Amino acid sequence: MDEPPGWDEVDVGGRLLLVEDERDLASMLHRLLTSEGYDVDIAPDGQAGLHLGLTRAYDGLIIDRGLPAIEGLDLLGRLRRKGVRAPAMMLTARSAVADRVEGLDAGAQDYLTKPFDIDEFLARVRALLRRPDELDVGADVVAVGSRRLVLSSRTVVQPDGEEVPLSARECDLLLTLARLPQRVFSRGELLEKVFDGAKGESIVDTYVSYVRRKLGPDVVLTVRGTGYRLGRG
Repeated sequence: MDEPPGWDEVDVGGRLLLVEDERDLASMLHRLLTSEGYDVDIAPDGQAGLHLGLTRAYDGLIIDRGLPAIEGLDLLGRLRRKGVRAPAMMLTARSAVADRVEGLDAGAQDYLTKPFDIDEFLARVRALLRRPDELDVGADVVAVGSRRLVLSSRTVVQPDGEEVPLSARECDLLLTLARLPQRVFSRGELLEKVFDGAKGESIVDTYVSYVRRKLGPDVVLTVRGTGYRLGRG
């Protein structure tokens, strides 16, 4: 595959991997991002995206969901399992809450539906690259009331010793609440902190219900009219 222009140039805004099979859209986004100072590699399908993602270091990943060879969510999951931790944005024509939940659960930090506004897209790319990876900071075990959250394995150890696996987003949600256990977080705050400002506060409610279903109803408390806080159980 020919390397896109700019591979040997100085990296100004960060190196991005764009995995997009729509040639016109890929070309347009490549021109747009390089004009903003980013160094961009393009992969036309999931197989090429997997190869580039595993052999080159990137500051951010932009992945279309409906890819040939390897579907976008599968691609991101494979990269995450191989230790690639660069923040990722999914591009997709699917806008249902369930589809966004799938994308976030696969390890994406953001989820943008097509068609999208160019200014919003660029703003989200900037936010993607400046987002710290909170799961790499601090102790590996965090107290969650009477439970223990093990970050490296994304599991919760229940009071009876049972180990319960969590998805990446469930872990992020629980960690955010556990770090400030006395604080009440609004849905908007959790949307920004855990879901990177994704649209639709219903995603927060959906993930709270997932966590309660796995760990028990007392792990996250609802503060009526305000939001959620960590439970004491």
